[in-house]
Amino acid sequence: MISEAQRDQLIAAATAVRANAYAPYSNYKVGAALLTADGRIFTGVNVENASYGLTVCAERNAIGKMVAEGVGEITAVAVVTENGGSPCGACRQVLVEFGADVPVWLCDLAGKIHTTTLYSLIPNHFGPDHLT
Repeated sequence: MISEAQRDQLIAAATAVRANAYAPYSNYKVGAALLTADGRIFTGVNVENASYGLTVCAERNAIGKMVAEGVGEITAVAVVTENGGSPCGACRQVLVEFGADVPVWLCDLAGKIHTTTLYSLIPNHFGPDHLT
């Protein structure tokens, strides 16, 4: 169970890192923060590119940092955007690989928080068991 203090710390981390997003084309800045079982927080921001298809989302940047540090499971996710937007389909698929039934907080800059789970965002997802 994630405490309210942990939730608030995760949201604060996503909010703070959002300022570093590189979004010169859309101006849609996203900050993401992942909590791991050992209490570490990994953050990421969206990084746009003039060749739009090469843009990397905040959630996948955070996953990359986490995996690079040898961690393979998340226990909670916070995403902060100006309007409380939800992760794209690709990010949902990547996130659920590392923790399906974990809380997700989708937050806007006004402080509104929508609580859901990764599984709710992508039910019946494709997973490793489908490859056997």
